[in-house]
Amino acid sequence: MGRTREFDEEKVLDAAMQLFWEKGYEATSLSDLTSRMGIQRPSIYSAFGDKKELFEAALRKYTMSRASDARTRLQNNPSVKEAFRTFFEDVVAEEYTESRSRGCFCINTMVELAPHDEKFEILTREHQMYLSVIFQETIERGIHSGELETVVDAKALSQSLIVSLIGLTVMMKSRPKRSFVDNTIKVILTLLN
Repeated sequence: MGRTREFDEEKVLDAAMQLFWEKGYEATSLSDLTSRMGIQRPSIYSAFGDKKELFEAALRKYTMSRASDARTRLQNNPSVKEAFRTFFEDVVAEEYTESRSRGCFCINTMVELAPHDEKFEILTREHQMYLSVIFQETIERGIHSGELETVVDAKALSQSLIVSLIGLTVMMKSRPKRSFVDNTIKVILTLLN
């Protein structure tokens, strides 16, 4: 009979996610993880596997949360154009309110690991495609309501907005002037006209 875990698995996974998000995969040591998670190495191995499996679990937790949040934010506004404007502005506002820009955990992983690790290439691409579907559904809602032109290619537009979002998120790590970012968002949003 196995022992009952003496820690909240979701809580310690969240702690690992925050640490990996701050430092990245390579720069995070097992000592860093045990300290932040408040559990010992055997407990990490027992609950999550090795460091790479823990990282994958943390990334999956992050992407599920972000996708759910994106869907909620885009669906809760009756105006599609306003929903996207608010969405992009919120992404920027979050970065400027943080003391240090962490960017997007998934995009950070795409840059750090995806070029040389097929598993993370696939995971980060799947997240991009899932967000693209959420964006496409929102755009299609705008077409059906008459807010957007019927000639709009919802799939191509959603993919363009995802590429813009990724570029904007990566750029935010260098803390550009706010006016530079605000002007960029205005131009990105013209894709919805």
